[in-house]
Amino acid sequence: MAQATMMASACLAGVCCVYDGTDNRRPFFAKLVAEKKIFLFCPELLGGMRVPHPPSEIAGGDGFGVLAGAARVVSRDGRDVTEFFVRGAQKALAFAHKHGVKTAVMKARSPSCGCGMIHNGTFTKTLVCGFGVTAALLKQNGIEVISDEEYLSAVKTEE
Repeated sequence: MAQATMMASACLAGVCCVYDGTDNRRPFFAKLVAEKKIFLFCPELLGGMRVPHPPSEIAGGDGFGVLAGAARVVSRDGRDVTEFFVRGAQKALAFAHKHGVKTAVMKARSPSCGCGMIHNGTFTKTLVCGFGVTAALLKQNGIEVISDEEYLSAVKTEE
């Protein structure tokens, strides 16, 4: 699969890695995987989170704040899970560099992968402007990040 220069959140291609053990499958991404045009990754799994686990949100900022030490990732049951999210982001970045990835298509609103909008840390489904931890780290390192919704809209798929 050396020709792929794009990576995407694994849940988009049907990998059951969402916090509750489900996926966010979009047929278009499964097709890209079959055509060897995209690498898959799940920063939460890469960071050591198990599936299923309680949902998590960023409290006190967004992924850039987490990377700067000013915000934390917390689970709905109150545990600080920041270390898992940062470790997963670092591993995703290392993978991207190793494989020459230029673009990452990431699941919208995720505390790892969110691009532009994320949940605000109150577990009330309230959205705020911001990036997930992995999206922020990739962006800081020159990799284009785009949400799955933006990407699918741009390529005008028939999903």
